[in-house]
Amino acid sequence: MSSSERRWQPSREGFLEELADGVWAYVQPDGSWFLSNAGLIRAGEVVVHVDSAATVRRTHALRAAADALGLPRRRVVIATHHHGDHTNGNATLDPELLVAHRNVPQELAEAILVPPPGVFSPVDWGVVEVRSPDLLVDGWLGLELGGRTLEVAARGLPAHTRGDAVVWLPAAKVLFAGDLCFVGGTPFALGGSVAGWIETLAWLRGFDADVVVPGHGPVATMQALEPVERYLRFVWHVAHEAHEAGVGPLEAARSVDLGEFGDWRDPERIVGNLHRALAELGGGEVDVLAAFGDMIAFNGGRPLTCYA
Repeated sequence: MSSSERRWQPSREGFLEELADGVWAYVQPDGSWFLSNAGLIRAGEVVVHVDSAATVRRTHALRAAADALGLPRRRVVIATHHHGDHTNGNATLDPELLVAHRNVPQELAEAILVPPPGVFSPVDWGVVEVRSPDLLVDGWLGLELGGRTLEVAARGLPAHTRGDAVVWLPAAKVLFAGDLCFVGGTPFALGGSVAGWIETLAWLRGFDADVVVPGHGPVATMQALEPVERYLRFVWHVAHEAHEAGVGPLEAARSVDLGEFGDWRDPERIVGNLHRALAELGGGEVDVLAAFGDMIAFNGGRPLTCYA
């Protein structure tokens, strides 16, 4: 693959980036709301999909990209977590086996995978069917498929969600990090834990990866974990100050200077992250609908921008 083909591209349609022999990232620019990355791994007579996509149309495009490479039609899917941008297309892919963290079935049962009208700008989601996992991971799972070794690993702490897992290819030194890593976009901890994510990043650094595929944004290296941690520590600091002052998430978000993070995609997530962090500090639970309402208010009362 030429250097021009490997460059980050402005189009919001997905494109393939070859990472190693038989290993590709499927990158969906610009990595904002519901524009997530996926992976394709040739493993003998099957193709392993790391995640799917948010809409039926985008999942068909992902499947067409796999077919264009001449990959097998037999499919295994490994879900890095339950969010709809990574799992809405799982039924469309129709895998023989779906692997996910042990918490994903409950997360799927409780989740709103297709947002209600008015939260995001209009999207044609298609008919989304929930596909439950067949094989659950609790900590670590090794898979030997077609002579290729894959590892599915989880720290076990709430972080981005309560069911995050990564896919590690030790021979190729490629790590599919899911949404534990964002590049150029604002991390989102509303359904997980700010403190747990910071601790999980320390665990993630234990992988000797040359290439990291984030859940959103361009393919990167392990250095991409550093700004994610800086942002989460920033959120934690702002939450501590707001907690001590008795200030709510929206007010705290409006009063803070995002600094180096101000140019990241989807800055309104600071509000959702503060909802989570303040709940952690106060020992309470998060009202997800209220958090999204506050993010819309932070966005000037407009629906959040989604190009899926």
